[in-house]
Amino acid sequence: MLHLTEADVDRLLDMPAAIEAMEGAFRALAAGQAKNLPRRRVPGDGVLLHSMEASADYLGLLGWKHYTTRREGARFHVGLYEQSTGEMVALIEADRLGQLRTGAVTGLACKWLSAPQSRVAAIIGSGWQAESQLAAVAAVAQLDEARVYSRSVERRLSFAERMSADLGLSVRACDSVSAATADAQIVVTATTSKTPVLEIEHLASDSLVCAIGSNWLQKSELGERIVEQASLVICDSVDCCREEAGDLQAAVERDEFEWSDARELADVVAGRVAVTSDGFGHRVFKSVGMAIEDVAIAHVARCRATGDV
Repeated sequence: MLHLTEADVDRLLDMPAAIEAMEGAFRALAAGQAKNLPRRRVPGDGVLLHSMEASADYLGLLGWKHYTTRREGARFHVGLYEQSTGEMVALIEADRLGQLRTGAVTGLACKWLSAPQSRVAAIIGSGWQAESQLAAVAAVAQLDEARVYSRSVERRLSFAERMSADLGLSVRACDSVSAATADAQIVVTATTSKTPVLEIEHLASDSLVCAIGSNWLQKSELGERIVEQASLVICDSVDCCREEAGDLQAAVERDEFEWSDARELADVVAGRVAVTSDGFGHRVFKSVGMAIEDVAIAHVARCRATGDV
């Protein structure tokens, strides 16, 4: 059985490959060649165990991601099994892997849902996940500039300096959400906030909002009217979002949104959801994370590790 460490994953994977893997996974979901189960959580004494499973017929694999969270932090692992034998073929440390796939799904959403010629992106949040979010957006959009806002002046300045160097892109730290989002065609929220950090007044017309920070029903990064007035609401998985997307559930509880109005990213990628190219008003993409994403990117890491590419 192959074992990959965090250092191995960082060496083997990159953002373009991650986005390609996500597109393959969502095409497979649309074609019925993959299945995904929503996350489950089991509490222990001072710890939560989070479990996610998926089958990927198109890869001949089954897989899971299990992780624990404590006050001190989290530990992530992904396991892969061959469908033909039931044999476990890989155990992968998955913190970096999860960061990459979360960003890559946003990159895929931007590829299909953002306005043509998007040139400015805004990132609300300056943590670990925000890094891969911006890297993914920059990989699919020809950005002239990115802007970042977070509550910590020191962290947003550090993020802007680091990401400017890493991406070869002008990344500017801003002192307010409105300064970061002004005229931005792509806005990503990647925070740990329990309450909204983005309001509709912050959005430019025809913008794409990608909300990725929360996967709890009790949390929402988006202000009340953002979902209500969206021209299109896309989920990585409607089933998963019904259980975890507080941003959308809050709108449901206010009778401003119905789950039947949400669409799947898989259907967008498969061409089953019409996406206009301009004059569409703002769109919302909500991602809570899916095991099929972890299986798909873990497959790439495994192939590159074994030379089976």
